[in-house]
Amino acid sequence: MPSSGPCHRFRRRNFPVHKTLNSDLDFIAGGSAVDDRGKLQFCNDFDMASVRRFYVVSNHESRFVRAWHAHKQEAKYVYVASGAALLAAVKVDDWAAPDPALEISKFVLAEDKPGVLYVPGGFAHGFMTLQPDTRLFFFSTVALGESLDDDVRYPFDYWNPWAVVPR
Repeated sequence: MPSSGPCHRFRRRNFPVHKTLNSDLDFIAGGSAVDDRGKLQFCNDFDMASVRRFYVVSNHESRFVRAWHAHKQEAKYVYVASGAALLAAVKVDDWAAPDPALEISKFVLAEDKPGVLYVPGGFAHGFMTLQPDTRLFFFSTVALGESLDDDVRYPFDYWNPWAVVPR
């Protein structure tokens, strides 16, 4: 006989809604619920009103770096749907010749801790996959044509936060 109402016996992990990482970057925490039917992951506080497009990126192997991709105006939201990735961001001080010693903000995004990282315009960002079959969703605030007009690239090792340090 089917249930007449929702099953309320599930395990739910709660995270703070927003965690400001510095004056510009923001992590919008999600959560998950598990019951006898399976698992539900969500990020209910991610307001997608400013999103114009999205794309999904995966690498053929772990520890592969894709960096540095920057925009003066365009903002991105990043969500890891599967696997885990080290994402880094740098606030660019000079678009023609940024300081190689700028502060690097680093984050591990993983499917086991649902959430969305906000990277505003004015930043360069990149990532390294940490697990096989990692998939990252990038949500952009501008259409593709606008993005291409605002696109700045730097070599993957211009800033180099990609070493995983044993501890």
